[in-house]
Amino acid sequence: MTDRLNGYRILILETREEAQFSRLLAEQGADVVQCPMFTIRDAPDSAPIEAWIRRCIDKPFDDLVLMTGEGLRRLMKVARRAALDQDFVAALGKARKFARGPKPGRALRELGLEPQRTTEKPTSEGIAEMLARVDLQGHRVGLQLYPDKDHSVLIGAIAAQGAEVDPVIPYVYDAQAAEANIVTAIDEMANGRIDAIALTNLGQIRRLIEVARAHGFEARLHDGLAKTPIASVGPAMSDELTSHGLRTDIYPANDAFFMKPLISAMAVALGKTPPRNAHP
Repeated sequence: MTDRLNGYRILILETREEAQFSRLLAEQGADVVQCPMFTIRDAPDSAPIEAWIRRCIDKPFDDLVLMTGEGLRRLMKVARRAALDQDFVAALGKARKFARGPKPGRALRELGLEPQRTTEKPTSEGIAEMLARVDLQGHRVGLQLYPDKDHSVLIGAIAAQGAEVDPVIPYVYDAQAAEANIVTAIDEMANGRIDAIALTNLGQIRRLIEVARAHGFEARLHDGLAKTPIASVGPAMSDELTSHGLRTDIYPANDAFFMKPLISAMAVALGKTPPRNAHP
């Protein structure tokens, strides 16, 4: 079926990765309300990233952990700018590669490479659990991280296995994205014109709350979220919601923490009532 969400207005707080999410929702007939949250940009200082790439080339890592596909693509951008891309890809090919979910795997395949292992749970905890089952004693582990998160627990868990961890964060979030769009999204929820809000990363709810606070709209945001079913992609997202006194209404079945299972869960949950049809 291509109309399982036909007529339902689904709000997504858009980053680069939500482009695919938007397409998948639209294929199910949803009226997707896209709210740009922030822009992903290159790290302002590329020198530490280039140095990380050179360390990888000079002495290839035994293991490489990729947290995001975006991260690998940004690393390649720095490598190309420094004319190191071919040597970098060759060095990556020598490492045992671990991917946090399917997106880093896709980025590897763009380079003609494959992950040796992919987490069942695309979370930091899932990565830690997967690595706990392999021998890292004496290994050099390259760890590509993403911004706006404290990764000390993951780094500590890897180091505790006897590995030398070499982390890199190759991009930043621009938090000054269109705040007017976020305020409009809050109003849409508060006015009962959104059938569900779908959340896929922690930065989204943090940014939503940050903008509401800056504009004095905290009460309006909580009113809107009280009226709007909240769909969470997985446990990390749900934990973040709980930390802000919010709830998870819709959750993927069978611990399948990906976009398609989340969409299926939304179709099941929302299908119990007709669309609100409050928009013109």
